[in-house]
Amino acid sequence: MEKSELAEVAVNRIERVFGEYPLYRRAHARGVIYKAKFTANGNAEGLTIAPHLQRGETEAFVRFSHSSPNPEWTDVMSPVKGMAVQFKLPNGKATNIVGVNAPIFFARTPAAFTEMLGVVNSFKDGKPPLRELAELLIRYPESRAAIKILKKMHAPVSFATGIYYSMHAFYFLDQEGKRTPIKYEWMPDAGIETLDAKDLAEIPAGYYEQEIEERVKAGTANFKLAIVLGEADDPTDDPTVEWPRERRRILVGRLKIEGIAEQADGMKFDPTEMPEGILCSEDPILHFRKDAYSISHARRIAEKNKAADAD
Repeated sequence: MEKSELAEVAVNRIERVFGEYPLYRRAHARGVIYKAKFTANGNAEGLTIAPHLQRGETEAFVRFSHSSPNPEWTDVMSPVKGMAVQFKLPNGKATNIVGVNAPIFFARTPAAFTEMLGVVNSFKDGKPPLRELAELLIRYPESRAAIKILKKMHAPVSFATGIYYSMHAFYFLDQEGKRTPIKYEWMPDAGIETLDAKDLAEIPAGYYEQEIEERVKAGTANFKLAIVLGEADDPTDDPTVEWPRERRRILVGRLKIEGIAEQADGMKFDPTEMPEGILCSEDPILHFRKDAYSISHARRIAEKNKAADAD
């Protein structure tokens, strides 16, 4: 099956498992987009010629989101939160860093991801039935590490108090074309803070969106960007494997979130849109996202146009 056909099947299965919600993204359905400014400190200049990582400022947009494809899930049913950042480049193009507050993914290949969606029939109360979960673990043992992390995960107190990981690896290219494998981490200025189980029942729907708005207005919803330097044995093609925690990290800049971005919901945060100086790794899930995101985006735009015509 062609990659684009497989992506179509995957998006269709997401809609079958989680439900169809016109005008929403097919993953991370509910979220909010802000304007921001990224200030690079120059620490990445010896590793990459990417323009937004040279010393100076770059305009950006940030989307915070809940991971569920179902926008009706409560905030706490979806402990995985997302942070997607789009940098506006000097040539008029854009590049994106898409992160979540989990360091690894649960599928190694697009085929495995799509097959998993075929095994699961529903996500009632935010998780699959126990029998289906057991079948996934038997069929796809590489998913155990991610599922173990998810089972222990506590949602952050705020969108602004989680670490967001790129999960996928990329390559920085310097002036001579030397490649350095890296991953990204967004580190919150507010520190890392998670919810206790006893707090969950008190979290109302829409809490995260209201809470982050208060922090943005107060100027306290900001992040530092770190790059994690990969070494020879660190896989760049498998998002189910976490690199060792002792890998060297370099702070390369700071993101200041400035205010709500009006009429920005049509934006697409494609993690494969790379500028000069950065390459996508060999990770097949990373490349699969391009097609899946494009299908989701095309469906949303068609639904929006249909709704406008009906008015």
